[in-house]
Amino acid sequence: MNPERSGAERHRGREAALQLLYQWEVGRFEEGEFDDAVDLFWTVHPAPAARCAFATGLVKGTTAHLAVIDPLIEHNTANWRLTRLAVIDRLIMRLAVYEFLHADTPPVVVINEALELAKTFSGEQAVAFVNGVLDGVRRELENESEREM
Repeated sequence: MNPERSGAERHRGREAALQLLYQWEVGRFEEGEFDDAVDLFWTVHPAPAARCAFATGLVKGTTAHLAVIDPLIEHNTANWRLTRLAVIDRLIMRLAVYEFLHADTPPVVVINEALELAKTFSGEQAVAFVNGVLDGVRRELENESEREM
């Protein structure tokens, strides 16, 4: 098995992506500054090239598609505005929804990875909340896909 494609390596990539998204969220970077922050992150936290590419791709894709991602999350949060959610929980869900929409990762794996991130970086209550929201998004996307057929 190629170690760069292993589940553990991809999990570490998602952890790095979450950390980068957190920097993006709280850093309020100007145009071009975020690329410098990403470069600095990888200087301080060296990683294999495949992990860097995977994590950076997730971050850039997630931030570029918020106009589609955020409404899907809000629609499934039982009347909670995105701004009221804990920052880390919001970022975990954004990352997962991006993968639902733009990656070939099976939805069950995406949700499991999001739950692992919530266990590591948030709290037990967040795990159930993230699971419920992401399952709702997954069902909504599956229903849309079936209607398009």
